[in-house]
Amino acid sequence: MKQVDNYALLKANVQEIIDLIVAKDATEATAKLAEVSEQLDDILDHSDDDDDLVELSKYQVLLNQLHQKIVALNG
Repeated sequence: MKQVDNYALLKANVQEIIDLIVAKDATEATAKLAEVSEQLDDILDHSDDDDDLVELSKYQVLLNQLHQKIVALNG
């Protein structure tokens, strides 16, 4: 899969997590976050371009922030 496809998929999946958080569906958001984190790890494992690694690190930070939001939803 091309990097452009990976980024498009990552972006769509992150938006889905955000939508689930807004809907206060912590269970589904947690499941989707785990799926996207695994996807991101897989992309990182196959990437050696510095620009890609910088871009992907932004997604890592965003996923960590979304995880904190999900934890806050759970009280």
